[in-house]
Amino acid sequence: MLDRLRSTAAFDVLVVGGGATGLGVAVDAAVRGFSTLLVERDDFAKGTSSRATKLVHGGVRYLAQGNVSLVREALRERRLFLDNAPHLAQPLPFVVPAYGLAGRFGGLPFYGIGLAIYEALSGSERLGRVSLLGRRAALEAAPGLEPAGLAGAIRYWDGQFDDARFAVALARTAIREGAAILNACRVVALVHDSGRVAGATLEDRETGERIDVPARCVINATGVWVDALRHLDEPAAADLVAPSQGVHLVVDREKFPSATALLVPKTADGRVLFAVPWLGKVILGTTDTPRPDTPLEPRPFAAEVDFILTEAGRRLAAPLSQADVRSAWAGLRPLVKPAAGGSDTKRISREHTVEVSPHGLVTVTGGKWTTYRAMAESVLDACFTHGLLPERPGGGTRHLRLVGAPPPGSATVPLAAPPGLHLYGTEGGAVAALPGAGRMLLPGFSEAMVRFAARHELARTVEDVLARRSRWLFLDAARAAEAAAAVAAILREELGDRFDAAASAADFTRLAETYLLPSRRSP
Repeated sequence: MLDRLRSTAAFDVLVVGGGATGLGVAVDAAVRGFSTLLVERDDFAKGTSSRATKLVHGGVRYLAQGNVSLVREALRERRLFLDNAPHLAQPLPFVVPAYGLAGRFGGLPFYGIGLAIYEALSGSERLGRVSLLGRRAALEAAPGLEPAGLAGAIRYWDGQFDDARFAVALARTAIREGAAILNACRVVALVHDSGRVAGATLEDRETGERIDVPARCVINATGVWVDALRHLDEPAAADLVAPSQGVHLVVDREKFPSATALLVPKTADGRVLFAVPWLGKVILGTTDTPRPDTPLEPRPFAAEVDFILTEAGRRLAAPLSQADVRSAWAGLRPLVKPAAGGSDTKRISREHTVEVSPHGLVTVTGGKWTTYRAMAESVLDACFTHGLLPERPGGGTRHLRLVGAPPPGSATVPLAAPPGLHLYGTEGGAVAALPGAGRMLLPGFSEAMVRFAARHELARTVEDVLARRSRWLFLDAARAAEAAAAVAAILREELGDRFDAAASAADFTRLAETYLLPSRRSP
């Protein structure tokens, strides 16, 4: 990839940022035949895009806010999302429980009508039918619900996915379609020519080498960090993003032993809460907390942890405490600032925004994983409208199956199941053929998977492997730390003597400690 940077006279498209949006743009641009380069400062999905609630959804709460157009677009995209990578994205049933007489005579009809509308908006792309469940049926559908006072529930369908592995699949799909994709490579300056953005100066973070890369169109897809790159173009530009923090806690499956997810539509402060079975664990979340800064590794606030445990504890039969939390993590949402005033991030638009500066820098921010593909199309449309690229027909990504996607109709293992070879789709056999396939470093995670991550999935560090090629940092931070040294030793074999195994393992161990709540950290 570095050789391509050095030898290419100019790229048509330079995408900065390897999260959901940037990777979607790179795939779309490459499919349309543009010479495309994507660079990511750290690793693919290192930021917000690996810290989602793992849902592919139209947005029930957006429907409650009256944003029908956003919901309809997301429901259309949801179907394509699931179809194009069925080993990494699948339908998932949800229950919305109702408690007491108010739930029986108020909550159930109210939520039933709303979810029926939600299903109707999905049209032929619906994933399953909305159904009314009595008390017994609700407990059968979602074992682990608090039975006391349960009047019944509404069941509806949405989707779930493995966000970081989906991002890696997008990166590899872009490469398959002809793009050059580089992680550990940052933009240190934008190159201007005759008052227009004409490329960027890049720095290889592993060697310090700097390379000037000309490009006809530079796209800023750095998520919550877009303003930093915008200020390299226009130092006085007003900030575009109002960051919001979403926190998730992961507990063992025994706390909610259900293959059906839980949605609590109204918590004590009006937020929604999810309990989602995922990779053998349960994700609890999320929060929506404004914050003024944009750290690369945001940490949950104590109040957010208490809020999730308290609200989840009201709807789950099993008791919950901080000692039950295997991993606690936060992500920053790049919410587009309102035109004037207002700081309530629950009310700021989740729709994406595309801005083209007077110098031709294209910035995209906002939105969500579900609509990444449609966002990419709108970014390229903006490039065409402003004369940055010659217009070429789109739509080529609608039914573009990602690397590893099994054929339509193939049987898949549910994403609620523990991790294993099924997450590799059609490439499972290639993984199993590598050395160390029978040596398990963690349940469902083998030496061969580390080798595959280094050889084929662009992994460069222990963190890349244990946080995003496998998801163990997010599933159980303490156990992930136990495997760090073994992973580092394998990476040293794969990446060569320049790879500092001891430093990479130590860096990861320190990071994993921060994913544990204070009561579980080492003295």
